Amino acid sequence: MTEQQPAFSYAPVGRTAHGVTPPGFRPLCVRTPLGTGEAVFEAASRAVLEWRMHRAMGVRMETDAERAAPGVQVTVGLGIGRLRVYGPCRVVWLVEDERRAGWAYGTLPGHPQCGEEAFWVEQAVDGRVRLTVWSYSNPAVWWTRAAGPVVPVLQRLYAHRCGQVLRRLARERPPTG
Repeated sequence: MTEQQPAFSYAPVGRTAHGVTPPGFRPLCVRTPLGTGEAVFEAASRAVLEWRMHRAMGVRMETDAERAAPGVQVTVGLGIGRLRVYGPCRVVWLVEDERRAGWAYGTLPGHPQCGEEAFWVEQAVDGRVRLTVWSYSNPAVWWTRAAGPVVPVLQRLYAHRCGQVLRRLARERPPTG
């Protein structure tokens, strides 16, 4: 008997893979230049796929998987101590080819937001590498609704911080193994 996975807390699922924000959701798109060249692309891709970008930001990524893959469940923890907020998610899609690497997760019941967030690294033909954070979401609980316009500001700051941290990680020598 296989274990039933919980349903996503929103619909439609998977639209971040196409850069589409469904009607009724609040969009976010932040792009950050990371550097130039194959070494930057490889290091940044590994850091995103292996959860290292998030963990380097102090985000708790509770999962049994060593890297992102469709169907992998992850609980994201943001904040400090008793103020840490947890959100259950599941990876919706993954891309990993010669010019693009990344994934998206969708929220599950119990997450304070409902929607989807994607993180991907891409290398342009001229060698420039950038991170894109693309999401669509809405408040799912009373306190994220009450926070009103503060939540989108925090989400944008988070996306910018992803880029800053990944830029640093992409310049470091990636771990082997």
